[in-house]
Amino acid sequence: MPRWKGLDLETEGTGISRPLSRHVNLLGAMLGQIAKEQMGEDVFERVESLRLLCKRADRDDDESLRAEAAEKISEMTLEEIVQVLHVYTTFFHLVNQAEQQEIIRINRERSRRSGPADWPLGPGSGDGHRDSSPRSESIDDAIYQLKQDGATIDEVIDWLSDLEIGPTLTAHPTEARRRTVLQKQQRIAGLLATLQSPDATPDERATTLDELYDQIAFLLGTDEIRSERPTVQEEVEQGHYFVHGGIWDTIPRIHQDVQQALRRHYDTTADVPAFLTYRSWIGSDRDGNPNVTPNVTRWTFARQRRTTLDHLLDELDDLRDDLSLSRNQTEVSDELISSIERDAQSITLDGDTLHRYRNEPYRLKLAYMEERLRALRDAVPTGETVETGDIARLIPTKGAAAYTSEKLADDLQMIAESLESHGVKDAGRTGRLHRMRVLVDTFGFHLAALDVRQHSGVHEKAITILLRHAGVTDDYAALPEDEKLEILRAELSNPRPLVPRGTDLPHPAGTLLEVFRTLRIMLKVDPDAVGAYIVSMTHSVSDLLEPMLLAKEAGIGSVESVNDDTDAFVCPMDFVPLFETIEDLDAADDRMEALFTDDLYAAHLERRDGFQEIMLGYSDSNKDGGYWMANWALHKAIYRLGVVCNDYDIDLCLFHGRGGTVGRGGGHTYQAIRALPSNVHNGKIRFTEQGEIISFRYALPDIARRHVEQLVSATLTATARADSGEASDGPVGLDEEETEVATLLDEIADRAMETYRDMIDDPKWWPWYTEVTPIEHISRLPIASRPVSRSSDEEVDFEDLRAIPWGFAWTQARYIVPGWYGTGAAFEEVISERDGTLETLRHCYRDWPFFTAVMDSAQREMARARLPIAHHYDERLRTGDTSFHDSIDADFDRGREAILTITGQDELFDNTPVLQKSIRLRNPYTDVLNLLQVELIERDRAMADENGHSEAHRDSLRMALFLSINGIAAAMQSTG
Repeated sequence: MPRWKGLDLETEGTGISRPLSRHVNLLGAMLGQIAKEQMGEDVFERVESLRLLCKRADRDDDESLRAEAAEKISEMTLEEIVQVLHVYTTFFHLVNQAEQQEIIRINRERSRRSGPADWPLGPGSGDGHRDSSPRSESIDDAIYQLKQDGATIDEVIDWLSDLEIGPTLTAHPTEARRRTVLQKQQRIAGLLATLQSPDATPDERATTLDELYDQIAFLLGTDEIRSERPTVQEEVEQGHYFVHGGIWDTIPRIHQDVQQALRRHYDTTADVPAFLTYRSWIGSDRDGNPNVTPNVTRWTFARQRRTTLDHLLDELDDLRDDLSLSRNQTEVSDELISSIERDAQSITLDGDTLHRYRNEPYRLKLAYMEERLRALRDAVPTGETVETGDIARLIPTKGAAAYTSEKLADDLQMIAESLESHGVKDAGRTGRLHRMRVLVDTFGFHLAALDVRQHSGVHEKAITILLRHAGVTDDYAALPEDEKLEILRAELSNPRPLVPRGTDLPHPAGTLLEVFRTLRIMLKVDPDAVGAYIVSMTHSVSDLLEPMLLAKEAGIGSVESVNDDTDAFVCPMDFVPLFETIEDLDAADDRMEALFTDDLYAAHLERRDGFQEIMLGYSDSNKDGGYWMANWALHKAIYRLGVVCNDYDIDLCLFHGRGGTVGRGGGHTYQAIRALPSNVHNGKIRFTEQGEIISFRYALPDIARRHVEQLVSATLTATARADSGEASDGPVGLDEEETEVATLLDEIADRAMETYRDMIDDPKWWPWYTEVTPIEHISRLPIASRPVSRSSDEEVDFEDLRAIPWGFAWTQARYIVPGWYGTGAAFEEVISERDGTLETLRHCYRDWPFFTAVMDSAQREMARARLPIAHHYDERLRTGDTSFHDSIDADFDRGREAILTITGQDELFDNTPVLQKSIRLRNPYTDVLNLLQVELIERDRAMADENGHSEAHRDSLRMALFLSINGIAAAMQSTG
């Protein structure tokens, strides 16, 4: 009999699917038995009694039962609380893996039932159950829809060639789990997949169950909390863990999906250029993170180059296994033979290799290619300190060092052409050769281009110092904008440097010049390794010209004659404004027009082929204006930026700074892309992927593939429809500012923002927020190298608090205010004021993708909110007389009623039953974690008011609080 026999978590009746119910019950039963074995029967009884009390409280809507659970917790020792926290946190880690396996199961089932009936050995053969069209939101579905719309193959290839999709990984502090916990979760996921396989034999299932039991025991016994903050280098390694894992293997699969869809619907194949190019901020985002030094950026560049070359060597080795074709059996191209002869003149292979491959020209060519890559890899510095000179030695010169990713791609193309010309049809579009070509085109030798970001205020300080040393002006920062521009234009048109090389300049001028000198060398080594230079809080033209002047001073670019009487600075880098506040979003199009009409900046753009990337901040706009104002201001700004870029013939790429939570622009990515105004759908799009979102989307190959195919499908179909004139922005014509719907959305956004600002601008609000949420403890949580505040972690205020911990704290206390607050006041007022408004809103919800997406995201966060638990935080942790809970609760009730009236649902999230059921399953268990956290916060405060407690006891209590934060983050599948 299994060791876990007889335990049941009663998932029947929760509405979740039978396969998921079986997995959750199995995992919970194993965990319960392991808890008994590791911690004792008493701990198990505490876990069970608290679970049952909160489950009954939820079922019967009986707050007295939650109060009883809280009383039981108050009687527990700190050690007992920590043990219970470990069990519940582990439970949610397991449930999260079970739910991901359920997502994979559903997607695979849909895939099996889709596709053509005559596909060889395909999904329709034999079972009699087949859908008539491809799986929704897949690449196959996108190309199928284009074919149904009458698109020709040439049009489809053109649209695919236009795609430039740039997911960008950031190290913002939103991943609370240690990498060792992530690895154990992945192992458990693999075991669940084996159990789910219909092909598993009884012996395999028994072995898998035993191993699953052991892995859960290991997970329960593993420390959840890092002992100290990770370094930036550790964050870089964490990013590589996902890029070289799920992402590396996913991209070739996505390109293969494209080839299969083209064959299926157009009976053809075609070379499709790389349309996914990953970027990274990890190790290069300087805004507010003093730990990202120039040395760290150089180290990151070197680390990425070396690990990528290592992986490419492994790929070449695999490819060599395939390409065993002998010249005794088949011919090869003259070009390939000539290439091998040239290689032999500059590269020496050992005699055994030459002899072994004397009749296998493809393998011989690959051996020469491997030798080139090996020489490049061995030249990369490996120390913790990487000087500018260390990477300068990597600049391509001659011989093996001159081998670039472009030359590697050319060699692979030559091999493909040789194979195809001698009987191996489509060799370059299938198998390992196709995989290798896609990897090189996507990742090059750099893996992910590094963006550098810095705050505009830091640039202003640096330029002030630089100009003072140069004797140009004593106080540049104090000058009005027109005088700043006059100086900047003059200096950017003058080829001479401002100060002699080697001048010792104080911070931040000296540091920023070192950053730009690092970028100069990186560009010479590999132009693809450097992404964009992003300016946070861009308010004016000078904010973008200032970093351009720093680049010029560091020797990037040059002053050139752009017409008969004008000299201007042209630079091989893109400078990207980041608009973040409501005010900046409202003025974004005017500020870009001012840049486009600036002669000096226009000359720079001309040399960049008219390309302009513009970044939009979803997090700070929400923190500034609340949920509805942020979403509407962003939508209008995007449309207007599309207009102004079209007016000036600018090739626009929008970079969406979206976070994981709805309050920071998160949500369903497919819907978000399709909901953008049609005038910006040109195939180019970038967006950030942060923290736990990276691990959720890329830890498992099937989840990664689904995520990426949705990105490609949404961007491809939106681009095609915009290009063919079929796209519609729904009932609102944003080019006619005073349309009824636009005016209505202005009113909704204004009233929602007024309600939001009334709360956060109240002088009593900030003390209340810091008391009833765990923001104080989040600020100390060792989950990232970057501080939670732009000032300091010790004295955090609202203005300096970053948007991630801001949302994190609201989520922990179950308010989730950034994702919906203001909805009730805004909609109640506009609906009641005039007839016909309700029908207009219903029409918008049915027919306008933007409004549908924003409404559904709001109701998702409201469904996840848990105001009875939030009230427990308010009652137990608030010390003053003023409470904002009742006003939040009232807006929730009004918002819920409005959403149900507009959408026609009986309950929030009825239109998404899978997520609705998941929330209901999780709530009672999450409630226990919340009650434990409140008790710990109370004890921490009591200890702070008393003397006589040892430092060890204080540390133990603090670590318990950190564990409670991790546990709730796992339960809510969200941090900030």
